[in-house]
Amino acid sequence: MEFLRLALDEARKCIPSPTAFCVGCVLTAAYPPDSQPVIISRGYSRELPGNTHAEANALAKARQLSQEELAVLFPSASRPIDIDTILTHADIYTTMEPCSVRTSGLSPCADAIIAARIKRCFIGVGEPDDFVKCEGAQKLKDAGVEVIWLSGLEKECLEVARMGREH
Repeated sequence: MEFLRLALDEARKCIPSPTAFCVGCVLTAAYPPDSQPVIISRGYSRELPGNTHAEANALAKARQLSQEELAVLFPSASRPIDIDTILTHADIYTTMEPCSVRTSGLSPCADAIIAARIKRCFIGVGEPDDFVKCEGAQKLKDAGVEVIWLSGLEKECLEVARMGREH
């Protein structure tokens, strides 16, 4: 729940939009696998140029980490590691179900999570049908990603998602 609360903090940084949700994301990893998870990156909707989504932004920022930064984050790693290896040990926490369709034609976040070979996705709330019918959680499950619905913050996740617009 701690990482989902941090993802909510990210979502609150969004510039509200009448045509998009405000979503936050935190990417964590435990490497070696028996160690405590550390935060690799964070992201929020529209943070980076190009109509970007929270999960895509967190992944883009993770991929920009240098070898030295990865070594600091994962001091117990027995050899130099690359971000692609780390991502296979990563969990992604997102305030809203990762998108399965982008009306803009950009690649959906569910596809990016699958391509990164992330094993688990923790979700605060399902995406309502405001814009599209989202099937991100099912798409992730079908690809072998473990989907975990966190309960208790759904109302807050939805309120933040709809910041600055009528419900």
